[in-house]
Amino acid sequence: MNRYVLTVDLKDDPAAIATYKQYHQRVWPEVLASLRTAGIREMEIFLLERRLVMVVETDGRDIRHCFGLHHGSHPRVIEWETLMTSLQVPPPGAPPGEWWTVMTPVFRLDIAGDTAAATGTRTR
Repeated sequence: MNRYVLTVDLKDDPAAIATYKQYHQRVWPEVLASLRTAGIREMEIFLLERRLVMVVETDGRDIRHCFGLHHGSHPRVIEWETLMTSLQVPPPGAPPGEWWTVMTPVFRLDIAGDTAAATGTRTR
């Protein structure tokens, strides 16, 4: 499995934020099925003010590949993604045309108690 953390911002509009939260209380079944079929094993989305952070585990495939399979998989998925994108703006530093942006890991505390930076160096 591969794990990714992505971010995007919601529009600076209380109605957009409320709409986004409301839709995610009952995600459409076609969207859920499409995500699973595309290789998404687990997904969580967190919200702080306007900033969304998504934690995703895939079946080993690259996240961009999984999302590529998902986005055009069903007319209801296309409708969902169009609606969600209408509520969002790319985060600062996002590449042109990219919405949900993969974040770069900078620190990890593992179960054994070691810490490892993204470069693979270990500290105690």
